Amino acid sequence: MAEPGRPVRSQGIAGTWIAGARIAGTWPVGRAASAGGLAPAGFDLWTSLAETLRHWARAEAGAGRLLPWVPVAFGGGIALYFAADHEPVLWVVAATAIALMLGAVLLRRSRFFAPAIMIAAVAAGLATATWKTARIAHMVLAKPLYSVSLSGFVETRDIRERTDRFVLRVTAMEAQRSDVKLERVRLSVRKGTAPEVGTFVQLKARLLPPLSPVRPGSYDFSRDMFFQGIGASGFVMGTIAASAPPDAGGLRLRYAAFMQGLRDAIDARIRATLEGDNRAIATALLTGRRDAITTPVNDAMFISGLGHVLSISGYHMAVVAGVVFFAVRALLALIPGMAAGFAIKKWSAAAALVAAAFYLLLSGAEVATQRSFFMTAVVLIAVMVDRRAITFRTLAVAALIVLAVAPEALVHPSFQMSFAATLGLVALVQIGMPNLFASPDHSATARIAMWGGREIAMLFLASLIAGLATTPYAAFHFHRVTPFGVLANLGAMPVVSALVMPAGLLGLIAAPFGLDGPFWWLMGIGIDWMVAVSRWVAALPGAVGRISAFGIAPLIAASLGIIVMGLLRTPLRWAGAVVLLAAILWGLCARQPDILIAGDGQSVAVRGRDGHLHLIRSSKDSFLLKEWLAADADPRDAGSASLAAGVSCDEAGCVTPLADGRLVALALRIDSLADDCSRAALVVTARPAPLDCAAMVVDRQRLARQGALALTRSGDGFAVQAAKTRGTDRPWSPAAAGEADFGASLAPQAAAPRNRDATPSEADLQAED
Repeated sequence: MAEPGRPVRSQGIAGTWIAGARIAGTWPVGRAASAGGLAPAGFDLWTSLAETLRHWARAEAGAGRLLPWVPVAFGGGIALYFAADHEPVLWVVAATAIALMLGAVLLRRSRFFAPAIMIAAVAAGLATATWKTARIAHMVLAKPLYSVSLSGFVETRDIRERTDRFVLRVTAMEAQRSDVKLERVRLSVRKGTAPEVGTFVQLKARLLPPLSPVRPGSYDFSRDMFFQGIGASGFVMGTIAASAPPDAGGLRLRYAAFMQGLRDAIDARIRATLEGDNRAIATALLTGRRDAITTPVNDAMFISGLGHVLSISGYHMAVVAGVVFFAVRALLALIPGMAAGFAIKKWSAAAALVAAAFYLLLSGAEVATQRSFFMTAVVLIAVMVDRRAITFRTLAVAALIVLAVAPEALVHPSFQMSFAATLGLVALVQIGMPNLFASPDHSATARIAMWGGREIAMLFLASLIAGLATTPYAAFHFHRVTPFGVLANLGAMPVVSALVMPAGLLGLIAAPFGLDGPFWWLMGIGIDWMVAVSRWVAALPGAVGRISAFGIAPLIAASLGIIVMGLLRTPLRWAGAVVLLAAILWGLCARQPDILIAGDGQSVAVRGRDGHLHLIRSSKDSFLLKEWLAADADPRDAGSASLAAGVSCDEAGCVTPLADGRLVALALRIDSLADDCSRAALVVTARPAPLDCAAMVVDRQRLARQGALALTRSGDGFAVQAAKTRGTDRPWSPAAAGEADFGASLAPQAAAPRNRDATPSEADLQAED
């Protein structure tokens, strides 16, 4: 009970009712009526609720609560950059950002400081992304080139399952009827023929523009290649001739050659003990080269929810830094007088930071790995300066560093999934762990804790929260979720953390001494267990959680819900759960298109009466077909015979019916267009269509302008969703010059009046004569 004369502190809704009752009993009865006339029934309830909301809002706006929202606003500015139709003017956005930041500084003692700094952060994000694009601007190939002579330095090399691939820094380029000059190209070659990194080569190649989205709303690989400095992809034709370079190639090339040689040496040492997928996975964990993993194992890993193990991320950095930190600290503690007289914890953190930096360089320093390193570095530096290591501020600083260095990371699935999972785990540490690790109240709890009950519960909760936080992004980018991801992580991750990664680190240390063999063998045992768990979980009924494609708007709403739930401390956080639930329902209700058309006009998927897609295609693009089926939550594979059910083809083209019986035709030859235009409701062709075609038409001109298309029935016509929206002109996806503008719909052509033949028949003429 409260002491007499002491005010009762309200706690949530219940506390508000208590405070409201006390006020109602203390103030005169007529006071409320005089404030607003006749008070409606339930007025005290609404007043108390409003006061509670204001109390929660003031608590969320308290000291130290602003910093975690700054990277959210900064990322919002980057998102605005990527949503723009054309490139912003650099000096305008930079000047605006500087002006807004100065204004926020001037308002630092004002109540308007919080909104001012958020607006300034949005402007800074937009300016940073614009500046990054202007700094790395380079030529992007717009049309295929079929025979190109190239010479240059090999910068990177990937050893894959069937073919090898390398990036060539071009020094000279010659192509017939083209004066395009590219800076870097990515080329595929026969397995085992990729040249060494750092060599100067001459070759002939067929070059293709960077891969554009295979359907509207899908991932834009051309944007990734642009920010990697690559202007085209293709394959080598003939032999590769190594020759003397015109210059040394620079310090960066020598560094790349040294690191590639180190990775090859590590792979060779692993190959001496392990083989097959075990060797490929061990190499992926230590060097970042994961393309040699076979498709069945790779699919099992991702279906089971263990795919994150194959991509070097925050988990790998944390294991490397953690193993080094505790090992160095334990060794230093064994030295008499060292633990008592010196800050061995800080020394251990410094050693772990050096190890994490070496791991970053060894694994190729990709954007995802850089993000993981920055997060780990911030944590270790916090230990060295006697600050709390795992906080929302740490996460905010790491996010700001990553987005400032590589703003393009915001639209990459690895960034989204990694930070969503990390946000959930930090919230667990800040909120759940103090309660879970509290002193037990009775002996049964104490006995459970002694046998590792709390640690098992923490592992379960960490896997569950990380899996739930990443689910919207896995559903959006990969069209699948992992229902048994927690089970797979509980079964495999303790072995990976306690055996696989430590054995790999010890193998790296022992390799120069020739004593690494036993450690690779131990690593292989752990990998065998991990693969076995992934295969078992992937084979469970319902393990493949397929999700149909949905738009970017539900993903943004889900992201806001996750951020609100993670960053807020008061019960207002549950508003994020409401937003997240609404986003999930929104995404599940998304309507799937009736027709999908590839950007080259060579493949068309039509939804038939059975509700499934039926494929018309003249090319063998299995990647495109896999993406289309995954986006439709279709379990069939690319070789399924049912894909061609109801499709009729000849050498001139193919036709298949829609659900309403109307025909869709893919015309392969010009001489078939006249017949298709008269019989089909929709004609798709990679050639120019005749102007008098009676059918709705998607031809070369429209595909060049809009890319891949998704058509949804709307009355007698179709609503059109294009990969390149109207007015879009970005450096990685330049608009086609001189092309006509196309609307967002297709409608049946109005039948043009035809002049009647005035020639009388011969019989009529004879009868009149």
